[in-house]
Amino acid sequence: MTAGDSEDTLVPRRSVRTRSAILEAARRRFAAQGFERTTIRAVAADAGIDPSLVMRYYGNKAKLFDAALDIDLDLPDLSTVPPGALAETFVRHFLHRWEGGPADDALLLLLRSAVTNDRAAQRMRDIFATQVAPALGAVSADADQVALISTQLLGLALTRHLLRLPAVVGMTPQEIVTAYAPAIHNIIAREAAA
Repeated sequence: MTAGDSEDTLVPRRSVRTRSAILEAARRRFAAQGFERTTIRAVAADAGIDPSLVMRYYGNKAKLFDAALDIDLDLPDLSTVPPGALAETFVRHFLHRWEGGPADDALLLLLRSAVTNDRAAQRMRDIFATQVAPALGAVSADADQVALISTQLLGLALTRHLLRLPAVVGMTPQEIVTAYAPAIHNIIAREAAA
């Protein structure tokens, strides 16, 4: 214990570290093995803890899966972005979120799982409905536009991270922004012209 630490402050810190270790292990397992084949015991072993702690913090495998898929896209406020830069800003942000770091493993888990798991597919729909649609609502309330932009972004993530198409994987983020932003811009401009 360091000066100023009490037993009461150490317990919450341990709890946070344990929860974090469980979620990291769960994301890796779910990504590698899917929901059905992942076990609480395997997650606990990967986290270096007793399986009872996984149950204590998350209750069951379904709740652990939900926690592993809890994602905040941290979208920018598009109402402050000049109209000509909207598409580039949006594409750049999504690339950063998909490829930004270990926390973004949850996005890849969600993408991989959504293809075969109804719970993950619903979570993906929820994220796009509660985060992407409102962010785009700053520039348009058109549901068709949001849906089309969503297909573009999900298609990019699918081909770059799951299918790993060599031509897409080989592109730098800037090359993707340069090539992809005009397609998103055309969708946005279509609504503005209507």
